[in-house]
Amino acid sequence: MVAPHAAPPRRREFTLAGQFLVWQLVVVAVLLGIVAVLSVRQSTDSFETQRGAQMRSTAEYVANLEVVRAQLIAAAGDEVVRAALPRTLAPAVERGVSLSGASDVLVVGTAGTVVVAADPSRNGTDAELGESDALSGRGWTGAVPGADGRAVAAHAPVFDDDGALLGIVVAEETYPTVWERLTSATPDLGLFLGIGALLGVAGSYGVSRLVKRRTRGLGATDIERLADHREALLHAIREGVVAVGTDQRVTMMNDAARRTLGLDAPDAPPPVGRHVDELGLDPHVVALLTGAPEVGDVRDAVALVGTQVVVFNRREAVTHGRGIGGVTTLRDRTQLVSLQSQLSSNLTITDTLRAQAHEFDNRLHTISGLVQLGEYDEVAALVGSLTTRRAEVTAAVADRLHDSAVAALMVAKHAVAEEAGVALELDPGSWLPPLAPDLSGDLTTVVGNLVDNAVDACAGREAALVEVWLRRDGDTVHVRVRDNGPGVPVDQREAIFVRGHSTKPDVPGGRGIGLPLVRLICTQRGGRVTVGENRGGGAEFHVHVPLGEVPGDDRSSEEVPA
Repeated sequence: MVAPHAAPPRRREFTLAGQFLVWQLVVVAVLLGIVAVLSVRQSTDSFETQRGAQMRSTAEYVANLEVVRAQLIAAAGDEVVRAALPRTLAPAVERGVSLSGASDVLVVGTAGTVVVAADPSRNGTDAELGESDALSGRGWTGAVPGADGRAVAAHAPVFDDDGALLGIVVAEETYPTVWERLTSATPDLGLFLGIGALLGVAGSYGVSRLVKRRTRGLGATDIERLADHREALLHAIREGVVAVGTDQRVTMMNDAARRTLGLDAPDAPPPVGRHVDELGLDPHVVALLTGAPEVGDVRDAVALVGTQVVVFNRREAVTHGRGIGGVTTLRDRTQLVSLQSQLSSNLTITDTLRAQAHEFDNRLHTISGLVQLGEYDEVAALVGSLTTRRAEVTAAVADRLHDSAVAALMVAKHAVAEEAGVALELDPGSWLPPLAPDLSGDLTTVVGNLVDNAVDACAGREAALVEVWLRRDGDTVHVRVRDNGPGVPVDQREAIFVRGHSTKPDVPGGRGIGLPLVRLICTQRGGRVTVGENRGGGAEFHVHVPLGEVPGDDRSSEEVPA
């Protein structure tokens, strides 16, 4: 059996810290090289300036010696004197070398040939004059190719008594070597360069160790792979994730969050790096993303983003004990809230049926007792009274509310309120036309939750009363529910619309959803809900829901009563 080929061992990648160390050493080496080049350049400039002036003085000194002038004048017409010039002028040339320390001093004829030089091997050769114009009678100082390399030279013309050019005197000094120029720049340059190199290596090593600890010994490819995996995982999550730094700027936002917040338009600028206030979001959403003090602890906070119901959860992000911002998750719960609204309506119907069943049980027991006692007249009177009262309630509601669902809800809520010992009254000024099925369902949820909260608030009080007023005004339905309970404190009038909040301390878990649901429905419909104080004490809720035109309705709108 042939064993499968083992995967080739993965080549160990140079760690990021190691790469950083190498690059730092390269940088240190380059810097030291630049310092060395600048030092050599400075030394060269200094040499040219100082020694050039010295060579000029030497050339002029030799050119002004009487023996040099006399011998050159004599040699102009005498071949014997010309042949003897190397011997007769040698002392003057040697004197110029000894006085200045020049590498060589030459006397050059008008033809550019060396007549005499401190180095006898150069006698009779052509002089390297470079760019000099000394043969035209002007002095010159500069660099020329020398016998032992490049040299700094000075040229001084020699004239006879009539001003005729006899020749030139050249004083040269060969440039020192690079090392000599480097060490002459400063006597301790080598020490300084060594100390700089040592400090650079030590600092680079320390920084590399710090980078190694911070990167946990990972290579650049490993870090790149981790970053790619992080991005891929975050963008693959169906829930939205938004990270905001301490400077209130977005540091990360995945695709789901961009879709949920409506920031996924093709021409929209990327949100990462921008301030949260610049994203064009609702101020309440901005407060939830930044953890503003007015929103408190963001846990299952419900907010409306466009037409979507979004649940926000935010936690502070901390690393090494230092806060770096916050991370918020966003979940689209639009369908869940819709189902919750339907469930709320069903629960309202269930509670109503339970209350009616309880009411009927009590009355049947009363009737049964009267029958057993033989009080048939009392039975007839009781049945008549109950029938009349029920008929009055039903007629009063039916005359004012022409939407069957809302009318049925109000009739049923009378039974619930009576069971709790609360009087529920429909304002005589109420009037409501038939509604579209979806609008009717939303309105029953709104009215049912407001009535339930009002009944709970004033239950157990003497002369407990809940008043309901519904009326269409143009294309808007207005709802007002007031009670004579304890009311809602001013500092809690926004908090009561947050999911999970309740002003009743004994409310078991799972409550505190009614009023948030009312606000969400109103906001989705383009309306609003507000809470204030009843003039007679207690709370007063106002709801405004855009309704649109109702077919077949010709009744005019009236002012909203105070």
